Amino acid sequence: MGQKIIAKNKKAFHDYFIDQTFEAGLVLRGPEVKSLRGGKVNLRDGYAQVKDGEVYLYNVHISPYSFTTYANQDPMRVRKLLLHKREIRKLIGKLHEKGIALIPLKIYFIENGKAKVELGLARGKKLYDKRASLKEKESKRDVERTMRRDR
Repeated sequence: MGQKIIAKNKKAFHDYFIDQTFEAGLVLRGPEVKSLRGGKVNLRDGYAQVKDGEVYLYNVHISPYSFTTYANQDPMRVRKLLLHKREIRKLIGKLHEKGIALIPLKIYFIENGKAKVELGLARGKKLYDKRASLKEKESKRDVERTMRRDR
């Protein structure tokens, strides 16, 4: 499966436990697609919510395309996500649990040129969980360093 990754939300993996992921299509306007191709997107504060049986993406900043001939759209506008009805019903059930959020993990283009967003069902980490994951990451890095030195 050939996909060109545009942006990743690395902070999400630090701040949340990701339980499950979903792939959704994005409803975009022409200049937004051009900006995405240029990599001008920020997922850091983004989240998704289910509203009236549809899923929307909030706080994702797609910079305005500089070469457009008409007025640019709002870079922080709410964007509709395309999911199957059964996936939306499943999300509604999961999001009613306490402490669960729907976070965008990455935006990418698939082979036919369509933009997709990977959403993760996330549970917030406590401070001690974040520290533990940092220690684990550092220990893995140290082990890899020693393995490279021994070769």
